[in-house]
Formats: sequence, C-alpha cells, structure tokens
Amino acid sequence: MSESKPPFPPFTADTALAKVRAAEDAWNSRDPERVALGYTEDSQWRNRDVFLTGRAEIVRFLRDKWERELDYRLRKELWAFSGDRIAVRFAYEWHDADGQWYRSHGNENWEFDARGLMRRRYASINDLRITPGERRLHLPEGSSAAV
Repeated sequence: MSESKPPFPPFTADTALAKVRAAEDAWNSRDPERVALGYTEDSQWRNRDVFLTGRAEIVRFLRDKWERELDYRLRKELWAFSGDRIAVRFAYEWHDADGQWYRSHGNENWEFDARGLMRRRYASINDLRITPGERRLHLPEGSSAAV
C-alpha cells in the first residue's frame, strides 16, 4: 500500500509539531473517516479502557464518540518526540445530550511507521465537569462545526 502522511520519522521539533497540528485539525473535523486515514490499517489503540485494532474499529469508535460528545473542540500540545514517537498533552471540551459540559484532558503516546501513519496510539484521559462559563475552547463565532 502506498499511502503516506508526511511528515515522516525520524521527527525534528518542527516536523513533530506539524504532525501534532495535523492530528488536531483532523480530530476537530469530527470526521471519523478523515481521522482514520492518519492510522495504519492495523493500528493499535488504547483509549481509556477501550482497546481497538484497525481503521474500521477506529471509525466505529469515533462515530460513537462524536454522537455522545457534542460540540467537541480539541487542543493538542507537543510534549516530547524521538525517532518515530511523539507524546502529546491535550484537552478537549464537549457536552452531553443533557447539556452538561466537560473538559477532558490527558496524554497520548504515538508511534509512526516509515510512511508517517500512526501504528500505535495510547491515550490516558480524565473528564472534569465544567460550567459553560468555565469553557476555554470555543468554536469560531457563528460556527456549528469545528474548523
């Protein structure tokens, strides 16, 4: 398969940051198919207490996630990188169907193949109930979708 997602490992500070920004943009699109294209066909995930393998499971997981986590907005921060690995800190905000807002935050460890596709993603995430006034991450004015 000839798919690739530059930049490619080994990462520099600039290319690692570019990879983080690309991931942030993809996740903020809330498009499961778009997000899944950044991962290998057999990518392995741990997301909280859920273990996934492969793009099809990733797409199903993300569809379910964004049906529950409404008005999702994410920020990622490069934490560390070396060779084919990147670590990020992140926070995202969302609300449930009842209107309760949450800030979810945590860490992710990523490992990439030579084509720049993520082959492993391990995420540890905690949720904090917040009020609308405590929100920090907002959609652009007049927008109903993340950019």
